[in-house]
Amino acid sequence: MSQDDETIRVYGREAERYAEVFTPPEDDPSLRAFLDQLPPASRLLDLGCGPGFAAAYMAKAGHTVTATDATPEMVEMAAAHQGVTAELATFDDISGTDLYDGIWANFCLLHAPRASLPNHLAALSKALKPNGVFHIGMKTGTGETRDGIGRLYTYVTEEELSGLLHDAGLAPFHTRTGADPGLDGTVAPWVTMLARANG
Repeated sequence: MSQDDETIRVYGREAERYAEVFTPPEDDPSLRAFLDQLPPASRLLDLGCGPGFAAAYMAKAGHTVTATDATPEMVEMAAAHQGVTAELATFDDISGTDLYDGIWANFCLLHAPRASLPNHLAALSKALKPNGVFHIGMKTGTGETRDGIGRLYTYVTEEELSGLLHDAGLAPFHTRTGADPGLDGTVAPWVTMLARANG
């Protein structure tokens, strides 16, 4: 299994606090940019959905949303949102072909081991419909480590992430960078990219 058991336990223990700390603003620029690329009534996947805030926003915008997470407590919270179908699943459960118009993978794949990223991204690319839209958020840096509360992190550079997306058959077309405090209180730099599946 390429999703870290200790990380899942941390999120289960911290689920309520996470939901309180990371309630996103209604005008989240990354989510807005993602949705702006989609046709009406798209079929979407929210991978590593956490409490389901983004999934709920997508559903409210008229899309059909499947939300997955490896933490049962997060799935329970996500399922409580109207219009969201929430399922317990790990990154290894990604499968299927031409299923989704868009996939939102916002700061979830950073908990996968580096060696597993190419396979996960290839599976996600395959699950996208031709010209489907992919969003990914990762913390930037190098190496793998655990943070102060025990979560596994894989860090990537902007160039490395772009290369990984290209190798998976995804063409990046929009990038944002910034730095914010995480659940452990440490401020860390990050990058988000929008990419499009090959048509």
